[in-house]
Amino acid sequence: MSPLRVRLRSLHSSAPGSSERPYTDCVATATEVARGASGRAGTARRRRRRGAAAVVRFVASVLITSGVLLLADAAVTVLWQEPISALLASRQQARLEEAIAAPQVRRRVLARKPLPGDALGRIRFPALGEAHWIVEGTSLDDLRQGPGHYRETALPGQGRTVAIAGHRTTHGAPFRHLDRLRRGDLVAVDMPYGTFVYRVERTRIVSPDALWVIANVGYERLVLTACHPLYSAAQRIVVFARLVARRPATIVRGR
Repeated sequence: MSPLRVRLRSLHSSAPGSSERPYTDCVATATEVARGASGRAGTARRRRRRGAAAVVRFVASVLITSGVLLLADAAVTVLWQEPISALLASRQQARLEEAIAAPQVRRRVLARKPLPGDALGRIRFPALGEAHWIVEGTSLDDLRQGPGHYRETALPGQGRTVAIAGHRTTHGAPFRHLDRLRRGDLVAVDMPYGTFVYRVERTRIVSPDALWVIANVGYERLVLTACHPLYSAAQRIVVFARLVARRPATIVRGR
């Protein structure tokens, strides 16, 4: 046996009563270390898999919840109206009710010179059990607040055509049930200077560019317009009503 091999064996041997670990123990220790490292690696992989699975579950729950909310929103919109814009429109209606009592706004309306965005009055549908505050103007911002008065048409009491537009599915959907009005139904418009009552004569479905519907016709009439059919802007539903009565004002300080 070579001196080198003897030396190596002596290094890994132990004398009787020696505390040194024998060669076989060293081999066993190395195996244990390898097994421990392998176990730790396996544990790390399992942890990573569990973490990835948790992320997948979280993403799936978010997607499912979002889908349920979207379906619920669609169902509410079909059966009632778009809920988020309805809430915002409700706040805007409350603001219009307060604004019509403001002295500067009342002065402009009484002088028949309202500005875009001014609170103008209130429209009531007794047959439908509904009432909505009216804003001056028909811009997108105006109609988010409620029914809007066409600025190019007259105000109630001026003896000409009074035209008002409104949404049917969003922003409070004030004209959603416009198609339920029937010949002979009454529509009242409350202004700070008087209440004007109109009787429905007919309903027409027209194209969006049918501007003739708001033309003057030699007597005072109310024209109500909205998109048609529901959830579409392909056409317009138009209700024509003729003035039949004028009464004292019922709006006092916006109420």
